[in-house]
Amino acid sequence: MAEEHRPEREPGRAVAAPPSEKPTSALVVERIAAQDVPAVCALYKKVWEAETTGLPAPLVKSWQPTPLEFTSWMEGVTYFAARRDGRVVGVLGCALEDGSGHLVHLVVDPEFRRQKVATALLAAALDWAKRSNAPEVWADSLARFSAASALFRHLGFATCGLLHKHQWNEDVQLFEHLL
Repeated sequence: MAEEHRPEREPGRAVAAPPSEKPTSALVVERIAAQDVPAVCALYKKVWEAETTGLPAPLVKSWQPTPLEFTSWMEGVTYFAARRDGRVVGVLGCALEDGSGHLVHLVVDPEFRRQKVATALLAAALDWAKRSNAPEVWADSLARFSAASALFRHLGFATCGLLHKHQWNEDVQLFEHLL
């Protein structure tokens, strides 16, 4: 990624598409802009409406923002979108809080999981946090989301805490990555 900060879009790392029977384009990660909000909200809705782990309905609903709600989520948070063929297939936010990076609202379209989408989003967010002089980045995930925990550990995050019955009576794992 370029070292300069651009107000609207910033090119991200392009990650080669996995081999498959039909050709697919490369995955591109870039900062989102205002015109991306409807597609981003549609992705959050798609992902969380398909959630079948028995989470409380109000919690799932809170993770499906309207465009107005997402616009408020964007205040103080830099969001990245992963696109394939122009379609938003993943989203991740990174905020600077007390000098540290905090990853928020990671989602990947179920059709594109296990294709390095989350890895590319995390790489872009970690790079952005490092360029923003954050000494570390932390993330949290519901403990029941074992795939998210495995992803964070695979990418060099260390488990650094567990909040029992923290959010909607759910255990939340904390992860830290030193930059």
